[in-house]
Amino acid sequence: MDMNIDLKNLNISDLKEQILKLADKKTLIKIGIVVGSILLFLIIYYAVLNPMVDTRKAKLDDMNLKKEETQKFINEINSMKRKIKKLKPQYQQYSTLFHSKAEVEGLYQTLSEYAGQNDLVISKIEKRKIKPVLKAQALASVDGKKKKVVKKVQTQNIANIAYYLIPVDFEIDGNFIGYIKFKRALSLSKKMLNFDKESIQVVKGDATGAIKVRGTLTIVGLPDEFF
Repeated sequence: MDMNIDLKNLNISDLKEQILKLADKKTLIKIGIVVGSILLFLIIYYAVLNPMVDTRKAKLDDMNLKKEETQKFINEINSMKRKIKKLKPQYQQYSTLFHSKAEVEGLYQTLSEYAGQNDLVISKIEKRKIKPVLKAQALASVDGKKKKVVKKVQTQNIANIAYYLIPVDFEIDGNFIGYIKFKRALSLSKKMLNFDKESIQVVKGDATGAIKVRGTLTIVGLPDEFF
């Protein structure tokens, strides 16, 4: 700063005026520095820091949302586990109604035993093609709704299958009373079994009242145990 002060003609007023001028300029410089610093900070904040803060806030919000969804999913799993635990005794009770693989393989022997106890002879027993029943079909039949056509891809996935229907063709020779007792014995076996078709013919010329029965019965097997 250029200060042209005539020392010979110097007076207190001139000196004071020069000092005040100098002080004002310094103050202005300081104010300018402060304002400039504030402007620089604002530029850096809005151009750099604020986007970073927004990005991190968005990530944090996303993490919190995923955490809530995960907790909700865990709660649903725990709820399902409790339901399964409740239903397990019922499942174990009702699953005994279905035939295991060993019981299906030994079906001829079982039927032969019941037949022999009632003076009957099994002349034919033959398993037919097994029919899968989807869970959706089983629920629809319970609700009384119309069954939809089953897609082959669904039947190939065991997770979609509720149970299997196993048709068995049979022929039995004997007498009518013995056959009635035979069917009653099967009904008391505590296994799910249904006579879908049966044809009873009296043997001509036989004075003992002999009959020949042809028909189809269906047994049920669970997919996780039977197949």
